[in-house]
Amino acid sequence: MENHSLPRTAAFFDLDKTVIAKSSTLTFSKSFYQGGLINRRAVLRTAYTQFVFLAGGADHDQMEGMRKYLSALCKGWNVQQVREIVAETLHDLIDPIIYDEAASLIEEHHAAGRDVVIVSTSGAEVVEPIGALLGADRVVATRMVVGADGCFTGEVEYYAYGPTKAEAVKELAASEGYDLSRCFAYSDSITDVPMLESVGHPHAVNPDRALRREATAREWPVLVFNRPVRLKQRLPHLTMPPRPALMAAAAVGAAAATAGLVWYASRRRTPVDA
Repeated sequence: MENHSLPRTAAFFDLDKTVIAKSSTLTFSKSFYQGGLINRRAVLRTAYTQFVFLAGGADHDQMEGMRKYLSALCKGWNVQQVREIVAETLHDLIDPIIYDEAASLIEEHHAAGRDVVIVSTSGAEVVEPIGALLGADRVVATRMVVGADGCFTGEVEYYAYGPTKAEAVKELAASEGYDLSRCFAYSDSITDVPMLESVGHPHAVNPDRALRREATAREWPVLVFNRPVRLKQRLPHLTMPPRPALMAAAAVGAAAATAGLVWYASRRRTPVDA
């Protein structure tokens, strides 16, 4: 354990392709199709988006086009219906795709006395229950706007992307007393360089080509995670949170995440502070 007379420390983890093997933003598309929120054509389009994400080959213009399409897709979705679908399918969809290596790192950081913080561009109501599964202490994620009718407006309230992630890390350090020079961070994406360079121990995990080049130039460690495993299989004694508790957490951001709004904030809105 760390000497608690010293400043506190934390380990900051990106989520998609760092802790889990797929995009949490797109994993629920089949469930939403089965629930009647989207049609078959939308499922196929979302599957294509997932493929491009995993391949790491989309440029800014392609991603912006997909963001606009998927933003329009989720507008008007009923929040309560989304909550129910996410709560019913979260364990089946997310638990099998958690990297064993990431789960081990989380355990090691906790054993060393560090907080574990998930910092994700995905919607908060998807990331928070995933964080609960992982035993994370805190979550920073994108937040979406819900109208008076209980449906998604399609607008972004707070967008956890790029430099905004680094700002959130620094704000948490100030409020929680973390010494960032002794903190750790993990990500797969070049867009997370601001977050990585804000800590003393940055790590590239399954990095895209641009981040691999950056990590090599800066002599950052490069890690390869390739063993997805169910947490209950890995830790038989683990007790999963009950589904009603997850339902309370898995609310409005689920649809926003699935709809892909997490890729880019609306250029017409200025994100609020975390």
